[in-house]
Amino acid sequence: MSDQIAISAPSGVGSAARPKRARRPPFALYPAFRLSALILVASIVIVPLVATAIGGFKELGELRANPLGLPKVWQWENYRAILESARYWRVLGNSLLIACLTVAITVSLSAMAAFAFAHLKFFGRRFLFTYMTLGLMFPAATAILPLFIRVRDLGLLDTPWGVILPQAAFALAMAVLLLRNGFRQLPDELLDAALVDGCGYVRYFLYVTLPLSRPILSTVAIISFVASWNAYLVPLIMLNTNTLYPWPLGLMDYQGEYTTQWQLVLAFITLTILPAIVMFIVAQKHIVAGLTAGAVKG
Repeated sequence: MSDQIAISAPSGVGSAARPKRARRPPFALYPAFRLSALILVASIVIVPLVATAIGGFKELGELRANPLGLPKVWQWENYRAILESARYWRVLGNSLLIACLTVAITVSLSAMAAFAFAHLKFFGRRFLFTYMTLGLMFPAATAILPLFIRVRDLGLLDTPWGVILPQAAFALAMAVLLLRNGFRQLPDELLDAALVDGCGYVRYFLYVTLPLSRPILSTVAIISFVASWNAYLVPLIMLNTNTLYPWPLGLMDYQGEYTTQWQLVLAFITLTILPAIVMFIVAQKHIVAGLTAGAVKG
């Protein structure tokens, strides 16, 4: 009996001490599947852009017969005709003006509001923050009629400010949400030490918070720039003069004039979306760092 106990005890201890094998996530077992999924998603995004760019190098007949293949003869004259036209540079300048001013207003106002929500304690702070973020639930189309009436009453109709101010207002909710989470990542000890040394909230905001929050500020700026660059509805409602059109409306006007010249339309599209693509490629590290700034604390 004792021999059995002596023999069986180690087997029980050994089975209890045997480590359990951790279950690997199912996707970790299939790197080829993950790579294939990434290639598929990238193809869905890249193929239309490449087809549009290549289509601008074709003649009209070849574009209709072979829309996705490489051109037999590269027609550089299509892009040269767009670059030499005054209309392209006019709509590009209008888009840059509207987008840059929209970014400046959005980043400056949202940074100050986000700093107040992140570091200042005042009555109604949660209510005001919740009320501001409710703007994310409603698309811009739901407010387009009262917005048009207000812009008309202010005398800003058919002016760049009639587009800039509404776009900045629509972008504030997301910008404040991102910046607030980013500002709350800064250690509270920095603020306490700054206040002890006699640094007020304004100087702390200008000389400490903003320099340390460059990734999230860059993210907000890029998102606001691209949203303003691609905006169509607000400029369509607020602008009537074609000399003030940004590139989406300029493309519509250009397409109406050159309905049968699709190779020129594709070349025009490629050249107008190029600035936004280049900005995304250059600043992609800042975008990822800014979007993950509030993922740990907040």
